[in-house]
Amino acid sequence: MKQLQTILLVIFLFFGCNQPEARRPVSVKTGSFIDRSVALNKTLNNEQHERIQQIIQNNPDTKFIVSPNGFWYYYNVEVEGDSITPKFGDIVNFNYDVTDFNNTTIYSLEELKIQNYAMDQEELFSGLREGLKLMKAGETITFLFPSDKAYGYYGDENKIGTNIPIICKVTINKITQKQTN
Repeated sequence: MKQLQTILLVIFLFFGCNQPEARRPVSVKTGSFIDRSVALNKTLNNEQHERIQQIIQNNPDTKFIVSPNGFWYYYNVEVEGDSITPKFGDIVNFNYDVTDFNNTTIYSLEELKIQNYAMDQEELFSGLREGLKLMKAGETITFLFPSDKAYGYYGDENKIGTNIPIICKVTINKITQKQTN
């Protein structure tokens, strides 16, 4: 019996000390889906930027500004002089409308009503969130957002579909600064 235990122990040690072997994948996938997706997104992005350039060329009297955040805008009403722009936590009271690049109204001022937004603490599509940071109380700015700065691939699941670039005319009524203790 003692010999059997010794033999089993030797067998166990012999087979138990082997290094595990890496398993090879059953199938090898290439990046073809990702490559196609990147190509489609580049094409879509170029088309939308060309459309924005057409809008700019069709409005030579309007001074468009390119944002480093990937959208274009112009002032309808600009406030000169010292005034605050919203910072993290400030409450911004604003109203806006949404149209497509053919000037068809998607959401009117009446539909969207006056909004109160806590800067960077609530959900808002990225273009508008960044656009509000550029504004002062009393200003009205028209923004041209490519779809990646608007509602992107998913749309708003209501009136704005997949990959739709939009124009928003935004007015900030009031900025209430965050109270610090």
